[in-house]
Amino acid sequence: MKNSIEKSLENTISYKEYTDLVSNLLAEGKATGPNQSEDLTHYSLLNDKRMKRLNKTTKLSEKTLQNLQKIDDPQTWLLITEGWCGDAAQNSPIINKMAETNKKIDLRVALRDENLELMDLFLTNGGRAIPKLIALDKDNNVLNTWGPRPTVATKMVADYKAEHGVIDAKFKQDLQVWYNKNKGESLQEDFLALFKNSFVREV
Repeated sequence: MKNSIEKSLENTISYKEYTDLVSNLLAEGKATGPNQSEDLTHYSLLNDKRMKRLNKTTKLSEKTLQNLQKIDDPQTWLLITEGWCGDAAQNSPIINKMAETNKKIDLRVALRDENLELMDLFLTNGGRAIPKLIALDKDNNVLNTWGPRPTVATKMVADYKAEHGVIDAKFKQDLQVWYNKNKGESLQEDFLALFKNSFVREV
Protein backbone atom coordinates (compact mmCIF):
# COMPACT_ATOMS: atom_id res chain seq x y z
CA MET A 1 0.00 0.00 0.00
CA LYS A 2 2.70 2.49 1.02
CA ASN A 3 4.53 2.08 -2.30
CA SER A 4 1.32 2.75 -4.24
CA ILE A 5 0.61 5.85 -2.15
CA GLU A 6 4.13 7.25 -2.62
CA LYS A 7 3.98 6.52 -6.34
CA SER A 8 0.65 8.38 -6.57
CA LEU A 9 1.99 11.36 -4.61
CA GLU A 10 4.40 11.98 -7.48
CA ASN A 11 1.36 12.41 -9.72
CA THR A 12 -0.49 14.96 -7.58
CA ILE A 13 -1.20 18.67 -7.98
CA SER A 14 -2.06 21.48 -5.58
CA TYR A 15 -5.67 22.49 -4.96
CA LYS A 16 -5.20 25.68 -6.99
CA GLU A 17 -3.71 23.70 -9.86
CA TYR A 18 -6.72 21.40 -9.66
CA THR A 19 -9.31 24.18 -9.79
CA ASP A 20 -7.37 25.87 -12.61
CA LEU A 21 -7.30 22.55 -14.48
CA VAL A 22 -11.08 22.15 -14.19
CA SER A 23 -11.63 25.72 -15.47
CA ASN A 24 -9.10 25.39 -18.31
CA LEU A 25 -10.56 22.09 -19.50
CA LEU A 26 -14.05 23.60 -19.47
CA ALA A 27 -12.77 26.40 -21.73
CA GLU A 28 -11.99 23.60 -24.20
CA GLY A 29 -15.38 21.97 -23.64
CA LYS A 30 -13.85 19.11 -21.66
CA ALA A 31 -14.11 17.47 -18.25
CA THR A 32 -11.34 15.86 -16.22
CA GLY A 33 -10.63 12.19 -16.87
CA PRO A 34 -10.44 10.00 -19.99
CA ASN A 35 -14.21 9.74 -20.47
CA GLN A 36 -15.87 12.71 -22.12
CA SER A 37 -19.58 13.42 -22.56
CA GLU A 38 -22.01 16.33 -22.59
CA ASP A 39 -23.28 15.26 -19.15
CA LEU A 40 -19.80 15.21 -17.59
CA THR A 41 -19.01 18.62 -19.06
CA HIS A 42 -22.34 19.97 -17.80
CA TYR A 43 -21.67 18.64 -14.27
CA SER A 44 -18.14 20.06 -14.38
CA LEU A 45 -19.49 23.48 -15.32
CA LEU A 46 -21.89 23.46 -12.36
CA ASN A 47 -19.12 22.25 -10.08
CA ASP A 48 -16.68 24.90 -11.28
CA LYS A 49 -19.19 27.56 -10.22
CA ARG A 50 -19.82 25.79 -6.89
CA MET A 51 -16.13 25.55 -6.07
CA LYS A 52 -15.49 29.19 -6.93
CA ARG A 53 -18.40 30.25 -4.70
CA LEU A 54 -17.33 28.01 -1.82
CA ASN A 55 -13.70 29.10 -2.12
CA LYS A 56 -14.92 32.61 -1.31
CA THR A 57 -17.70 31.95 1.18
CA THR A 58 -16.57 28.96 3.29
CA LYS A 59 -16.14 29.77 6.98
CA LEU A 60 -14.77 27.32 9.51
CA SER A 61 -16.10 27.06 13.05
CA GLU A 62 -13.96 28.17 15.97
CA LYS A 63 -13.87 24.59 17.22
CA THR A 64 -12.57 23.35 13.86
CA LEU A 65 -9.90 26.05 13.79
CA GLN A 66 -8.76 25.22 17.32
CA ASN A 67 -8.41 21.53 16.52
CA LEU A 68 -6.56 22.20 13.29
CA GLN A 69 -3.96 24.14 15.26
CA LYS A 70 -3.28 21.05 17.38
CA ILE A 71 -1.68 19.35 14.39
CA ASP A 72 2.00 19.93 15.05
CA ASP A 73 3.60 17.17 12.96
CA PRO A 74 3.71 17.40 9.15
CA GLN A 75 0.80 15.73 7.38
CA THR A 76 -0.15 15.22 3.76
CA TRP A 77 -3.84 15.23 2.94
CA LEU A 78 -4.20 13.27 -0.28
CA LEU A 79 -7.53 14.05 -1.93
CA ILE A 80 -8.82 11.78 -4.71
CA THR A 81 -11.35 13.59 -6.87
CA GLU A 82 -12.60 14.53 -10.36
CA GLY A 83 -14.04 17.80 -11.64
CA TRP A 84 -17.39 16.28 -12.66
CA CYS A 85 -18.20 14.91 -9.18
CA GLY A 86 -20.88 16.89 -7.33
CA ASP A 87 -19.90 15.63 -3.88
CA ALA A 88 -16.29 16.56 -4.55
CA ALA A 89 -17.23 20.10 -5.58
CA GLN A 90 -19.16 20.62 -2.35
CA ASN A 91 -16.49 19.20 -0.03
CA SER A 92 -13.06 19.88 -1.56
CA PRO A 93 -13.16 23.71 -1.04
CA ILE A 94 -13.87 23.15 2.67
CA ILE A 95 -11.11 20.56 2.97
CA ASN A 96 -8.75 23.02 1.28
CA LYS A 97 -9.83 25.80 3.64
CA MET A 98 -9.02 23.53 6.61
CA ALA A 99 -5.61 22.62 5.20
CA GLU A 100 -4.78 26.28 4.60
CA THR A 101 -5.13 27.11 8.29
CA ASN A 102 -2.08 25.05 9.30
CA LYS A 103 1.27 25.10 7.49
CA LYS A 104 1.93 21.57 8.72
CA ILE A 105 -0.80 20.29 6.38
CA ASP A 106 0.04 19.83 2.71
CA LEU A 107 -3.07 19.19 0.59
CA ARG A 108 -2.35 17.28 -2.62
CA VAL A 109 -4.95 16.36 -5.25
CA ALA A 110 -4.97 13.15 -7.28
CA LEU A 111 -7.37 12.63 -10.16
CA ARG A 112 -9.17 9.35 -9.63
CA ASP A 113 -9.06 7.98 -13.16
CA GLU A 114 -5.34 8.67 -13.48
CA ASN A 115 -4.68 6.90 -10.17
CA LEU A 116 -6.87 3.81 -10.12
CA GLU A 117 -4.25 1.77 -8.26
CA LEU A 118 -4.48 4.30 -5.43
CA MET A 119 -8.27 4.54 -5.66
CA ASP A 120 -8.66 0.78 -5.40
CA LEU A 121 -6.89 0.81 -2.04
CA PHE A 122 -9.62 3.03 -0.61
CA LEU A 123 -12.91 1.75 -1.99
CA THR A 124 -16.26 2.54 -0.36
CA ASN A 125 -18.57 -0.49 -0.25
CA GLY A 126 -16.56 -1.90 -3.15
CA GLY A 127 -16.96 1.21 -5.31
CA ARG A 128 -14.60 3.95 -6.48
CA ALA A 129 -16.56 6.67 -4.69
CA ILE A 130 -15.10 10.17 -4.53
CA PRO A 131 -14.03 12.44 -3.00
CA LYS A 132 -11.77 10.37 -0.79
CA LEU A 133 -9.29 11.96 1.58
CA ILE A 134 -6.31 10.03 2.95
CA ALA A 135 -4.41 11.71 5.78
CA LEU A 136 -0.74 10.67 5.86
CA ASP A 137 1.95 11.28 8.45
CA LYS A 138 5.45 12.54 7.56
CA ASP A 139 6.48 8.98 6.64
CA ASN A 140 3.41 8.51 4.42
CA ASN A 141 1.69 6.11 6.80
CA VAL A 142 -2.11 6.35 6.74
CA LEU A 143 -3.46 8.22 9.78
CA ASN A 144 -7.10 8.17 8.74
CA THR A 145 -9.46 8.46 5.78
CA TRP A 146 -12.65 10.34 5.04
CA GLY A 147 -15.20 10.23 2.24
CA PRO A 148 -16.97 10.28 -0.02
CA ARG A 149 -19.64 12.28 1.81
CA PRO A 150 -20.32 13.78 5.23
CA THR A 151 -21.98 11.34 7.64
CA VAL A 152 -25.39 13.04 7.37
CA ALA A 153 -25.33 12.94 3.56
CA THR A 154 -24.19 9.31 3.59
CA LYS A 155 -27.26 8.40 5.65
CA MET A 156 -29.49 10.38 3.28
CA VAL A 157 -28.12 8.41 0.33
CA ALA A 158 -28.51 5.06 2.10
CA ASP A 159 -32.08 5.81 3.20
CA TYR A 160 -33.14 6.98 -0.26
CA LYS A 161 -31.54 3.99 -1.95
CA ALA A 162 -33.26 1.63 0.51
CA GLU A 163 -36.64 3.18 -0.27
CA HIS A 164 -36.33 3.79 -4.02
CA GLY A 165 -33.67 1.31 -5.12
CA VAL A 166 -31.61 3.87 -7.03
CA ILE A 167 -30.20 7.37 -6.68
CA ASP A 168 -32.09 9.41 -9.25
CA ALA A 169 -31.88 12.96 -10.57
CA LYS A 170 -34.41 14.23 -8.02
CA PHE A 171 -32.35 12.97 -5.10
CA LYS A 172 -29.14 14.37 -6.56
CA GLN A 173 -30.80 17.78 -6.72
CA ASP A 174 -32.12 17.42 -3.15
CA LEU A 175 -28.62 16.49 -2.00
CA GLN A 176 -27.14 19.65 -3.54
CA VAL A 177 -29.83 21.71 -1.76
CA TRP A 178 -28.82 20.03 1.51
CA TYR A 179 -25.16 20.84 0.89
CA ASN A 180 -26.01 24.50 0.26
CA LYS A 181 -28.00 24.75 3.49
CA ASN A 182 -25.50 22.79 5.59
CA LYS A 183 -22.56 25.05 4.60
CA GLY A 184 -19.94 22.45 5.46
CA GLU A 185 -21.04 21.97 9.08
CA SER A 186 -21.48 18.20 8.80
CA LEU A 187 -18.08 17.83 7.10
CA GLN A 188 -16.42 19.79 9.88
CA GLU A 189 -18.13 17.62 12.50
CA ASP A 190 -16.75 14.54 10.74
CA PHE A 191 -13.26 15.99 10.85
CA LEU A 192 -13.59 16.90 14.53
CA ALA A 193 -14.32 13.21 15.17
CA LEU A 194 -11.23 12.28 13.15
CA PHE A 195 -9.13 14.76 15.12
CA LYS A 196 -10.16 12.94 18.30
CA ASN A 197 -9.16 9.68 16.68
CA SER A 198 -5.84 9.94 14.90
CA PHE A 199 -5.46 13.16 12.92
CA VAL A 200 -3.90 14.61 16.05
CA ARG A 201 -1.64 12.62 18.32
CA GLU A 202 -2.62 12.55 21.96
CA VAL A 203 -0.37 14.70 24.14
